[in-house]
This record gives sequence, structure tokens and C-alpha cells, in this order.
Amino acid sequence: MTRRSNKSAHSRVRADHASEIAEDYVEAIAAILVEKEICRVIDLAREFQVSHVTVNRTISRLQRDEFVTTTPYGPIELTPKGRRLAQASRRRHEIVLRFLKALGVSDATAIQDSEGIEHHVSGETLQAMEKFAAKRLGSGE
Repeated sequence: MTRRSNKSAHSRVRADHASEIAEDYVEAIAAILVEKEICRVIDLAREFQVSHVTVNRTISRLQRDEFVTTTPYGPIELTPKGRRLAQASRRRHEIVLRFLKALGVSDATAIQDSEGIEHHVSGETLQAMEKFAAKRLGSGE
């Protein structure tokens, strides 16, 4: 690998890390909304095992970036932009999970590993993973 392409790879990883928290939070908010029909800071604090202060800071950033809306002490709602990001994140997660299972990785490990991989996989690689899993597992699991 040349020095130039190595720099490019590092830039991509930094960009991936920057969006990772937003993706995890909108995905979790969407899941909580399906389960409970309402999402509060306490739900996210439990989900991510962090303090309510950490959640509030993250929600403020998500609100600034127009992924969520909320009011003090009010529920958290996804904006259309937030719903799109949540759907894309969920889809990537599911493809990576199916791919790992198609490789023969145990369910527990595949679930854990897919949480990190989903944020760093390119569209090209994701398509290849999806094709491989479909061939190996078929359309269902």
C-alpha cells in the first residue's frame, strides 16, 4: 500500500468513527419506538449503559444535525433524515450479520462483531457480503 492510499484509508476510518455514534443512536431509537412507541433518555442510557448526561449530549448533537427532535424532559422522535439513517444502518447491520453467519461464525460472535463492522464497510464490500450470504444461506436464514 502506498503512503497516499494509506492516508486515504485513515481518513475514511476517521469519518466512519464520526458517524458511528449517530448511526447507533438512531438505530436504537427506531427499535425502541417500535417496541415501546416512545423513546426517552433513560431508555437510551439503559441500552448503551451510559449516563443520562452522555445521552443528553449525544441527543443534542443529533438534534443539531437534524436526526432527532425533542424537548426538555420530552420524548425523542426521529426526523425523516433520522429514520432514513436508522433504516440504512439496520440494513447494513443485517447484511453483515448474515454474512458472518454464512461464514460459520457463531450467533453470539456474529451479533457482537457485526456491531463494529457495519460502520466501516464500503458499499462495494457490503454488496459482495450480501451476494455471498444469499448464495450460502439462500433468501431466508
